[in-house]
Amino acid sequence: MASNVSSRTVVPDRLQGVLGWYRIAAYITGILLILLSVEMIAKYGFGAELEMGGSQGFMVFVPDGTVEAINLSSVILIVHGWFYVVYLFACFRLWSTLRWPFWRFLWLASGGLLPFLSFPIEHYATKTVRGVLAEIRGES
Repeated sequence: MASNVSSRTVVPDRLQGVLGWYRIAAYITGILLILLSVEMIAKYGFGAELEMGGSQGFMVFVPDGTVEAINLSSVILIVHGWFYVVYLFACFRLWSTLRWPFWRFLWLASGGLLPFLSFPIEHYATKTVRGVLAEIRGES
């Protein structure tokens, strides 16, 4: 797992912190994307939206366009959209800290595009970064 990162350019503690933020962002983005996918299937496949706090119960699926209380479908959509921006920033920090080629940034960023993809990408990115950390610290 050779890397082209010299130990003089990367501070291990800083890289460890960047990796931690990236991992948290990847898991949250992955979970939100799964929720968004379920919501899209419910809305466009079954004509239902998720309502919270309405007259029919705490959290129920109601016919599309009949939400009277909090529209959780919209909330999930908005939260995922904004958190994907946070995820992109975490990807950028990891990518720029390691001075990887641009395709690696695109690879990291693609984790927020398809359901379940953020989990294997996070796994392999973490494995790669931990290898770089071990190399920097002389633990290889």
